[in-house]
Amino acid sequence: MQNKKMDVIIIGGSYSGLSAAMALGRSLRNVLIIDHGKPCNRQTPHSHNFITHDGKTPKEIRELAKKDVEQYKTVQVYEGEAKKIEKNGDVFCVELFSGDEFYAKKIILASGVKDMMPDIPGFSECWGISVIHCPYCHGYEVRNEITGILADGDLAFEFSKLVFNLTKELTLFTNGKTKLTHEQVEKLKQNKINLNEEEIEKIEHENGYIQKIIFKDGSVAPLKALYAKIPFEQNVDVSELGCELTEYGFIKADFMQKTSVPGVFACGDNVMMMRSVANAVAQGNLTGAVMNKELSEEEF
Repeated sequence: MQNKKMDVIIIGGSYSGLSAAMALGRSLRNVLIIDHGKPCNRQTPHSHNFITHDGKTPKEIRELAKKDVEQYKTVQVYEGEAKKIEKNGDVFCVELFSGDEFYAKKIILASGVKDMMPDIPGFSECWGISVIHCPYCHGYEVRNEITGILADGDLAFEFSKLVFNLTKELTLFTNGKTKLTHEQVEKLKQNKINLNEEEIEKIEHENGYIQKIIFKDGSVAPLKALYAKIPFEQNVDVSELGCELTEYGFIKADFMQKTSVPGVFACGDNVMMMRSVANAVAQGNLTGAVMNKELSEEEF
């Protein structure tokens, strides 16, 4: 590409990044999207809870969005992965692992997160297929099935309340001695939610669809779906740039999606606990509009 100096560089070309790019491109801002093509939901067979696109594959939704955005000549998409982002005066420099460098007045971090898989054979193969993270995105499809939750402590207790609404055949797997309080355990019993504290050996599956959990003591639990909350890390290291993180590891952004670094905005999975396509699109649209207003104020 010829032009390496842009108004805005967006790191990440999935739902929030493409949504922000459309808002900016329609406002005649020169936008560059840098995308590595490895979204966290790439294994997920169907996406739900997003009106007009319910049931489509995540890839199909991204491709439709990209086609819409690429109609605007003000937006360019570049395949690559950001290595470092630096601010020099009023200009940001984005260096890619390929060695290429691009420059912009503003940065949008729509780079998503990288899920850190537990050391359980079969888990990563099922992630996004039958090991799922969100009852709003996938719960209806596995309603009334034999279901599990892999978690412990307060998070597991709160998550159980949500999933209990979707199935009454529910077991909480803590993968070791539980950290639940006595009161929480009693509440689970009252609602006939099973508690299993055995350590997991592996997940047996067929093409990503769970058949059973096998435990280290040799016991087995048949299962159709498993909800799991697992750790994550940011796809882009923002520490050198100076962006603050929340206590949970998300990029800290205010209600206008501004980070702690002037000129840097963030939207999508990297800033919010509610990971869904619909939320990412909404946040991206807001981010693009607010950034355009900021550019307009500076130029007027």
